[in-house]
Amino acid sequence: MRVTIVGCGYVGTELARQLAERGHDVSGVRRSADGLDAIRELDERVDDADGGVSAVRADATDPASLEALPDADAVVFAASSGGRGAEAARSVYVDGLRNVVNEYGSRVTTPDRLVYTSSTGVYGDHGGAWVDEETPIDPTTEKTRVLAEAERVALEAADEVGIDGTVARFAGLYGPNRYRIDRYLDGPVTAGYLNMVHRDDAAGAVRFVLDAGVARGEPVLVVDDEPVDKHAFADWLADACGVSRPAKRSKAARIADGDLSEAAERRIRTSKRCSNARLRELGYAFTYPTFREGYRDAIRAVRTRRG
Repeated sequence: MRVTIVGCGYVGTELARQLAERGHDVSGVRRSADGLDAIRELDERVDDADGGVSAVRADATDPASLEALPDADAVVFAASSGGRGAEAARSVYVDGLRNVVNEYGSRVTTPDRLVYTSSTGVYGDHGGAWVDEETPIDPTTEKTRVLAEAERVALEAADEVGIDGTVARFAGLYGPNRYRIDRYLDGPVTAGYLNMVHRDDAAGAVRFVLDAGVARGEPVLVVDDEPVDKHAFADWLADACGVSRPAKRSKAARIADGDLSEAAERRIRTSKRCSNARLRELGYAFTYPTFREGYRDAIRAVRTRRG
């Protein structure tokens, strides 16, 4: 299978590795020189007997540059807006995704699949209740409304040009270089639920969806087995690292500090637990089913660093 990954960054690079090691030919698309170098370095690490990983320079927000995209059987749109505001997000997620769909849709041979990596943020607040693919989305911020609009592009605009779209709604990503352990060990830790997925499983779920040919025309939640209370997680992490448990505070106390932006306050007020029952039902097997397995290497590093 020929797979093009537009925005081959944190998750995309791991996805490229997993696909190549299973014999697929992968094109990793980045717009920066550093990003392209990272893809080339990955290709050097992949066994020549497996598939290959090619670096392609293009920018989803520049339609003319997309002529460089190779023909593909499947396209993964995993581009990032770099944590900037809603307008930057719209430029990348909505306009950029539409540009990619239009480019491939204009070709003689179109891809069979498109996977767009979205976020569980589109659900909004559910007061700590469980949500799944049947739960109506309720984006409450400008940025999550942009993500919801991009989901429609991935499912509807792609379908119009003969491409089966899938929306992979990622929970909070963690993994190498993104464990953020000190945030929890140092505290204080604000109350709420954590919905998480290890980077390797975020990539693995997308790889599985493509390999198995499932979840066509629908969203799928990509989250591990166990949403966890932040205070309980912080205590578990401190105990595992052999340090004192951090200070805790309620949501009300954090909000009362008065230093939060409107968007940050809304995030703190938002609470839900995300179910991966559908992904499990489809047949995906997690490498890191919970945070306990996922944080092992990071905990080992902390214990070594702190003596």
